[in-house]
Amino acid sequence: MTNKFSININIDGRIYPLTIEMKDEEKYRKAAKILNEILLQYKKKYADHDSKDFLAMAAFQFVLRNLELEERVDESPFIEEIKELSEVLGDYLSINE
Repeated sequence: MTNKFSININIDGRIYPLTIEMKDEEKYRKAAKILNEILLQYKKKYADHDSKDFLAMAAFQFVLRNLELEERVDESPFIEEIKELSEVLGDYLSINE
């Protein structure tokens, strides 16, 4: 049984129908709310520009933030742990051959 259902998300005054998992509804609505708040900030600051400009800048802002978060992720502890586990496993397999 699927837990999907349809919702309508309002972004910049336009309605976008989406089919999502029930468990994700709050996340989708929150994302739309945050995006609309950012668009409103751009509209207030740059009233003489087009909505497409605001959407482009909001998209750029989110992509930039995503890239910054990806750079912060430090995978080295996991890589070291995997190396150690691999050595232990290799030792175990060589002993039990």
